[in-house]
Amino acid sequence: MKPSSPRPAESAIDDQHSPTARGLRSIARKGRPVTPLDQLQALANPAKAVEMQAYHKVPRAYLGVTVPEIETLTDQWRADHTLDDRLALAASLWATNIHEARVAAAKLLTQARIRPDDAAWALIQSWVPDFDAWALADHASIAGQKRLVADPTRLATVENWVTSPHLWTRRAALVMTLPWTKQNHPKPAELAIRDRVLGWCATLSPDPDWFIQKAIAWWVRDLSKHDAPPRPRFSGRAWRHPQAFRPQGSRPPS
Repeated sequence: MKPSSPRPAESAIDDQHSPTARGLRSIARKGRPVTPLDQLQALANPAKAVEMQAYHKVPRAYLGVTVPEIETLTDQWRADHTLDDRLALAASLWATNIHEARVAAAKLLTQARIRPDDAAWALIQSWVPDFDAWALADHASIAGQKRLVADPTRLATVENWVTSPHLWTRRAALVMTLPWTKQNHPKPAELAIRDRVLGWCATLSPDPDWFIQKAIAWWVRDLSKHDAPPRPRFSGRAWRHPQAFRPQGSRPPS
C-alpha cells in the first residue's frame, strides 16, 4: 500500500528549507521558546489572508492558514499538553482575535471525551458573546456540541440564549443542539430534547434575521432525514424559509 502523503503543515514543518522551518529556527535563535501562535504565524499566506478577509467580511487579523493545517497543529498540541494546559492555550489563542488562532482554540476543545469537562464548557460559553460571523461561531459551536452531548443538563443554559439580543448567541442555541437531529433510533430522553429544541425553533420563527432563519432550516432539514413524520412541536407553526428574506437576485451572506 502506498503511504499517504503528509498534510500541508506537516510537509512545511518537516522541510528544513521551507519558509516555515526557517522562521521557527529564527525565533529559536532569539532565545525564546517557539509558541503555538508562532507555529500558526509561520504558516501564514498573505495572499490567502487577503482573500479570507474579503470572504468573511469581519475586520480582524487573518493569516491565510487553512483548516487542515490548523488541525495538524492542534492534533499535536492536544497530544503534547495536559487538559489544564490545553484550556489555558485555547483561552490565550481565542483572546488574540486572530481568525486562525480562534479556529485553533475551538479545535483544541472539539473532543468527545474531556474529563472533567466543566472548565471546557465554561470556556466555550465565554466565547459565545464574541461570535460575530458564521465560520468562527460554527467551529466553536461544534466544540460546544460535544459538551452538550456529554451532559444534556447544560441545555438549561443554552435555552436562555434563545431570547438573547445577540444574533449569534440565538443562532448558537440551534447549531450546538444539532446532534439531536441525527439519531435514527432516539430514546425517550432524546425525543424530549428534540421537542424542546423544536419549541425554540418555533420561538425564533418570527425572527427577521437571515442567519436565524437559515439555522432553523438547517435544524428542521437535518431532523427530517431521521424523523418522519415531523415532530409535532414545530410542525404547522408559521415559518418563513430564509429564501423569503433575500432580495430578488441577491446571494446569501458568506
